[in-house]
Amino acid sequence: QVQLVEAGGGSVQAGGSLRLSCAASGRPFSPYAMGWFRRAPGKEREFVAAISVLGVSTDYADSAKGRFTISRDNAKNTVTLQMNSLKPEDTAVYHCAAESRARGTGRYAGSYHTWGQGTQVTVSS
Repeated sequence: QVQLVEAGGGSVQAGGSLRLSCAASGRPFSPYAMGWFRRAPGKEREFVAAISVLGVSTDYADSAKGRFTISRDNAKNTVTLQMNSLKPEDTAVYHCAAESRARGTGRYAGSYHTWGQGTQVTVSS
């Protein structure tokens, strides 16, 4: 089973940027589609972005489109979420997750079988 560890969270002012990374270990993560989800205090977990096995396909929540970019490096077993123009409503714990999917991407959290512990992102106004 692959293990996932996120890094890169922190506190920024609105309009700032953060780059989250997710490192996989235990086995190569190239067979997995990868996703980023977030959970804000008092809210349900929500989909943020996903990328297919080879990085050909990506998908973004409407709230992330135009501001966030997901990418992956299968040689380094990492997936990255570049977040620009951050807003206070982006404040949440961000988790990366792995899904066994041969093609495309998925938004349904229940399809993802492996999760990282999360990294806190706080955006102040």
